[in-house]
Amino acid sequence: MQIPKRKSEQNIKRKTFDPFITQTKYDQIKAEVDKMKNTIRPKLASEVKRLAELGDFSENAEYQIAKGKLRGLNNRILEFEEQLKHCEIIKTNNNNQVVELGNFVTVESAGKQSTYQILGSAETNPDTGIISRNSPLGSALLGKKICDQVEIILRDKTTNFKIISIK
Repeated sequence: MQIPKRKSEQNIKRKTFDPFITQTKYDQIKAEVDKMKNTIRPKLASEVKRLAELGDFSENAEYQIAKGKLRGLNNRILEFEEQLKHCEIIKTNNNNQVVELGNFVTVESAGKQSTYQILGSAETNPDTGIISRNSPLGSALLGKKICDQVEIILRDKTTNFKIISIK
């Protein structure tokens, strides 16, 4: 089902999603879509209907606001469903020889060890050690082996990392 678009919405650039997500993230998005469809949307639709019954649409600001909220929710549902339709679930395997998506990688730089998990962009959280496969470090580590050295340039500074372990 395609929802009609206002002229203001036609020029909006749609988000492009990194297709790689974990099963946990997939389940979270699916639960969010179900909640929006089964709980939030019916409430908004009944509110729009109630306000529409008041008559005069042209000067009914509450109706316009409720209609905008419903339209925004429908767009969000469509975006999430599109993401779920085109996603690829990250499957970790027992190959701890080569860095792949989903692996925990311990690296050493300037005598300090850090552990990172490499996932898709949707789950990135550098504060907890989860980095994107598209980040400079994540993309440099993918496909490398234990004891390999990678060199990345961050803020005009070259940093060397040595891979200590892959889990």
